[in-house]
Amino acid sequence: MPHPALQLDYGNVLTATVGAAHGLSPAEIKRSEAEVKAVVTQLERERKTGAHRYRDLPQDAEMRKAVHAAVRRYKGKFDNLVVLGIGGSALGNIALQTALNPAYHNLMAGTKRRGPRLFVMDNVDPVQVANLIETLGTGLRKTLFNVISKSGETAETAAQFLVTLDLLKRKLGKKAWTKNILVTTDPEGGTMRGIVDAEGFDALPVPPGVGGRFSVLSAVGLFSAGMCGIKIDKLLAGAAAMGDRVGTKVVKKNPAAMLALLLHAFYVRGKRLHVMMPYSYQLKDLSDWYRQLWAESLGKHIDLDGQPCAIGPTPLKALGATDQHSQVQLYREGPNDKVFIFLEVEKFAKDVKIPRVAGTPESLRYLQGRSLGALLNAEKRATEYALVASQRPCLTIRFPVVDECTVGQFIMLWEAATSIAGGLLNINAYDQPAVQMGKDFTFALMGRPGYEKQKKAFDRFAKRGGKHRV
Repeated sequence: MPHPALQLDYGNVLTATVGAAHGLSPAEIKRSEAEVKAVVTQLERERKTGAHRYRDLPQDAEMRKAVHAAVRRYKGKFDNLVVLGIGGSALGNIALQTALNPAYHNLMAGTKRRGPRLFVMDNVDPVQVANLIETLGTGLRKTLFNVISKSGETAETAAQFLVTLDLLKRKLGKKAWTKNILVTTDPEGGTMRGIVDAEGFDALPVPPGVGGRFSVLSAVGLFSAGMCGIKIDKLLAGAAAMGDRVGTKVVKKNPAAMLALLLHAFYVRGKRLHVMMPYSYQLKDLSDWYRQLWAESLGKHIDLDGQPCAIGPTPLKALGATDQHSQVQLYREGPNDKVFIFLEVEKFAKDVKIPRVAGTPESLRYLQGRSLGALLNAEKRATEYALVASQRPCLTIRFPVVDECTVGQFIMLWEAATSIAGGLLNINAYDQPAVQMGKDFTFALMGRPGYEKQKKAFDRFAKRGGKHRV
């Protein structure tokens, strides 16, 4: 059976719909195709040398086998699954659960859930962590902690891990506590690998050559998905199907290439804010995942030639229909510096009919007999029409349904579009050097040896800033 395919509709970015001042002409798109084709060709050539490893994850039989085996080892033995991680180690897990499990999964009775309650601790907010510990309470023995860290030295995850170790040792005793930890980390080296080997923890691999924000289709995201009843084989099959599409050099048949072409063309023209607006609660956390992928990959100040560039689009998130009432006023009448990326669902997994009720006021009767799904999609189309009327360019990524197959396609679509956009911007889409300074100064402020220079620099900074307070 063929996979239901995502569609990219870009008719509402063209001059015919938003005008010559703010739209792209077919001729402009045609002129850009040669450059995009060259980038796609180069990426496909580099893949043969082992680069762009995320593209190969759907075909990684060994990784898939390891995840399935881990799910079998733990499925049915735990009531709670806690993921400890941050950034790419957390956002993908959250996005998959929101998209593919019921909205109130954790509140459902255990007999109705497809797996354990899931908590993704993607921060070190002390109140949040303390509240989780209280929530787990006497259920700690039936809680599995999946620690996700390639190196083991990310301060946030390391702190969560140390808190967890202490809690398990105190509450469960020396012999039992190691059974409640599964570590996803580098298979060969690093601080966390050393801990795994020393303590004998069960472990899954973070695949070599795959950065955190590209890792959701590896054990990083698939274990929690499988534990909570998501069909990971179908997810990977969807990603593989999109992988075939994004490798083609015919730009108009390659949705990732077309996405990158359009967004790059608008970037060059000064529309450097990219607003993703799903009209589906299920897809809202995929927007968070996209924001990290797009921002961390494409925001760079040195290009591939070693020249200063200070480049990168800014991804933003909105949710339809909620943010029609909080953001669209700005989007229609504020600066025309944005491109809007709608996510639309053709057929919702469930729908709710609006009943006919006696005594309904005349002004509300138009809703009777319709469905909430029809209303939500009408809201999307009306908002798109209003934005286009204000000459705001809009794209739509259309989901036939929201299921494992289409979510897998969406993930691969944006990962590939990111690589292509990096090529068009002439930057390295896989590093994140600007993140390191914040990490180094966190180490300094927390007293890690070797960071005394940073501590002195921060003290000078704090002294200056402390003079200007109200």
